[in-house]
Amino acid sequence: MAKNTTLDAFSFKTWFTWLGVAFMVLLAGKFILNDALPYFGLEEGVFGRFWVMKWPLIGHISGGLIALSLGPFQFWTAFRNRYFKVHRMMGMAYISGILVGVISSIALSLTTGIAIHWTWSLALIGLALAWFGTTGMAFRFILLRRINLHKEWMIRSYVVTFAFVLFRWLTSQPFYNELGSFIETGPTAIWLSWVAPLFICEIVLQWNKK
Repeated sequence: MAKNTTLDAFSFKTWFTWLGVAFMVLLAGKFILNDALPYFGLEEGVFGRFWVMKWPLIGHISGGLIALSLGPFQFWTAFRNRYFKVHRMMGMAYISGILVGVISSIALSLTTGIAIHWTWSLALIGLALAWFGTTGMAFRFILLRRINLHKEWMIRSYVVTFAFVLFRWLTSQPFYNELGSFIETGPTAIWLSWVAPLFICEIVLQWNKK
């Protein structure tokens, strides 16, 4: 009986994990196709008010897409064990993408962001610092060969990376426009997109620790 219970728990955890991965892939795919790739056509109509800062925006999107695309491979145990050198190269590309994304994000927040409202600029800077901080900690612990801590901080880093996808999903919901103007709701949506998932992530990471 105990063995069957263990197998059932394992099966449930496996299916739940795969459902979560499938949901994230669908959200990320929709984000890439609908929200990110159109900017690479470099058409002024797509950029709108961001046209004057198109290159920082392209840098921000490019860095985010690199991190978003490479992240899952970093967590794939079989791939990591079989292609460890490729894993390390992808890890450096992941960090580089985030560094480009962070620098571009801060440039945007201090120009077009603050032109919208200081609260929007502050929210973008907060996200950039969280992105940089979680990734920096992951990099620090791999240099110290503290693998478990490195893995935990990589998970946190990718949660923050995924905030861009969650933000687009949240602001595209039918009820969103009824909540108020973008100045009123945009900063809150940005904070929610990474603070809430990171809080849940932390509970999961710490749940069975002694």
